[in-house]
Amino acid sequence: MTDVGSDAALLAAVGAGDLDALRELYDRHAPWLSVRLARRCNDGEVVADALQDTFVAIWRKPAGFHGDGEVAAWIWGIAVRRLVSRLRSRRDVIVVPEPPEPGSVPAAEEQVLVAVEYGDVGQAMARLSPQMRAVIQAVVLDGLTAKEAARLLRVPESTVKTRLSRAKAQLRATLAEGVA
Repeated sequence: MTDVGSDAALLAAVGAGDLDALRELYDRHAPWLSVRLARRCNDGEVVADALQDTFVAIWRKPAGFHGDGEVAAWIWGIAVRRLVSRLRSRRDVIVVPEPPEPGSVPAAEEQVLVAVEYGDVGQAMARLSPQMRAVIQAVVLDGLTAKEAARLLRVPESTVKTRLSRAKAQLRATLAEGVA
């Protein structure tokens, strides 16, 4: 049984074949991964499959983490790639979200995400370059640190900070002039 330690220590134990260490990593990271993946895909089956694929990939190749950055950001990168892979393989499937129950109030987070996706902010974000949009997604919407986002996006941390600053300025200007 692996002692509860840092993610890096658990990952090293996974590399030595310790299944308990993988279970501990799963217990630590699966809940937030599931929530973040569900923000990108409303098909629970696809999210569950991507989550499972993520931890299978970690089990098969824990040495993929090279020790630079946060283990959580590395796991998130795997999860996003697995989700995209699953979605590409199911392009012909259209998922229609279930309507909310009558009288229920959507969670505040859901209201914000809908406003970001479909409101003025969503239109303003659509005007950003893909690189700036990715940084906003990672740092603002997903709550990653600049260091984690840098690892995920495979750019220097200073680049993340610069793009974030420029993206926020561009969003402010676009929203101030009124999105057309």
